[in-house]
Amino acid sequence: MSDFELLLREQAPQVLSALVRHYGHFDLAEEAVQEALLAATQQWPGEGVPDNPRGWLIRVGSRRLTDLLRSESARRRREENAAQLSAPEEFVASGPEIDDPGGRDDTLTLLFLCCHPALSPASQIALTLRAVGGLTTAQIAAAFLVPEATMAQRISRAKRSIKQAGSSFEMPPEAERDERMGAVLHVLYLIFNEGYTASSGTSLHSAELTTEAIRLVRGVRKLLPDDGEVAGLLALMLLTDARRPARTGPEGSLVPLAEQDRSKWNKATIVEGEALVTDALSRSQLGPYQVQAAIAAVHDTAEHADDTDWRQIVALYDVLEQLVDNPMVKLNHAVAVAMAVGPKEGLAVLEPLEADDRMNHRLEAVRAHLLEMSGDAAAARESYLLAARRTTSVPERNYLQSKADRLA
Repeated sequence: MSDFELLLREQAPQVLSALVRHYGHFDLAEEAVQEALLAATQQWPGEGVPDNPRGWLIRVGSRRLTDLLRSESARRRREENAAQLSAPEEFVASGPEIDDPGGRDDTLTLLFLCCHPALSPASQIALTLRAVGGLTTAQIAAAFLVPEATMAQRISRAKRSIKQAGSSFEMPPEAERDERMGAVLHVLYLIFNEGYTASSGTSLHSAELTTEAIRLVRGVRKLLPDDGEVAGLLALMLLTDARRPARTGPEGSLVPLAEQDRSKWNKATIVEGEALVTDALSRSQLGPYQVQAAIAAVHDTAEHADDTDWRQIVALYDVLEQLVDNPMVKLNHAVAVAMAVGPKEGLAVLEPLEADDRMNHRLEAVRAHLLEMSGDAAAARESYLLAARRTTSVPERNYLQSKADRLA
């Protein structure tokens, strides 16, 4: 991403926040911001970036929103013979520009709005990437491998749902804030995970999504520098993304953690992530993102795969399971137990997951790995083949198939 693109991505949520806070009309404000960003891409390369890019974008967006509101008002008069929009008459007539000299940043309020409980997780993700991330509908659709028209409908429905819920542009009541903050962090976590290991398609990962998730969490951390879970989530993303250069081989094939060339890992990112989680653990209430970041740090600070402190990882998973009810946590816990104690003990940890309808192909993939460790090649091959049939990710399918072929 160029510095110019990064600047626009950083400004987009602040400009949208200013318009929604001042005028309301989330859907129209979002359209106005997109047109302001388009105007910037057309004018700034030739004329230069203005001294106050945010103010420039707000002025252009405000003018466009004026036009949209006038058009909407005219439509309503024609169709419903209504008097005017609920906006003040003087605004509809003249469209005054926003006076925002303090540079107020309402990005967190915007994130809360995009993660409104009336929306499904898929809609929360799409709306967050569009409104806060500044990605185009086409970019979001490409990342999730759906037609652009389908993604456009999802985003439009999300905006309508927020409007129908009667939401206003303000922080939720204190009683709801922690729960809504949890939803915000979870959405950013899901965006990162989809980017790091795409659930389907021909590519293992999407750098567009992982980069955007990290950027957004950095923004939240600026607003909430003392929140331990925000720091933990950022640390988790950094420590995980640091391995990305070594995760794929020729032609995009998957390289498992134990076989990665650790010299390719991003050392500076690891140092930053480790410092973040160490600081958070020392002065914040313990939370699941911090524990996951601590696990990632144990992996990343091992010079070689054989140096990994698996017993420490098992202990951290014991703590994590007390904090969250998540089958993926137990799945990873089983691997850690197998590495620290033995494959039979790891397989015993997997048993309760058999009846969990939240599981996917990963259960069979882990089972195959542990069966192979135990020496049961025939059963391991059967599980590898079953996992390969169930996954929709081409790189994962090819990897699992290759593991099965080697056991033939």
